[in-house]
Amino acid sequence: QVQLVESGGGVVQAGDSLRLSCVASENSLSGYAVAWFRQTPGKEREFVAAMSRTGGFTYYGDSVKGRFTISRDNGKNMVYLQMNVLKSEDTAVYYCAAGRRVITSSRRNHNQYDNWGQGTQVTVSS
Repeated sequence: QVQLVESGGGVVQAGDSLRLSCVASENSLSGYAVAWFRQTPGKEREFVAAMSRTGGFTYYGDSVKGRFTISRDNGKNMVYLQMNVLKSEDTAVYYCAAGRRVITSSRRNHNQYDNWGQGTQVTVSS
């Protein structure tokens, strides 16, 4: 198990950029696939981006493709989400997640990840 803590959320204007960070403690992130999800009140948790254990593969939700970039630094036990050209519909609580046994074909499913952070709020005003 790893403990995950997100940071970097805030209130920005549409078109701005923001970078979220997620630090893992207790254990190393090596060997874990990592992902970002987001959620708004009354809606299911939405897949944003995922990265394979070694960082060799990345995957993005259709709504953020081309604007968001996921990255990781296993040496620092960090995961990042660079968000560019933010839109009002990106407003949500963003969660960092990690899983040791993520099935590649199911990487967009939040049930694949068994370690979660507490979330960080991102608000984009138009």
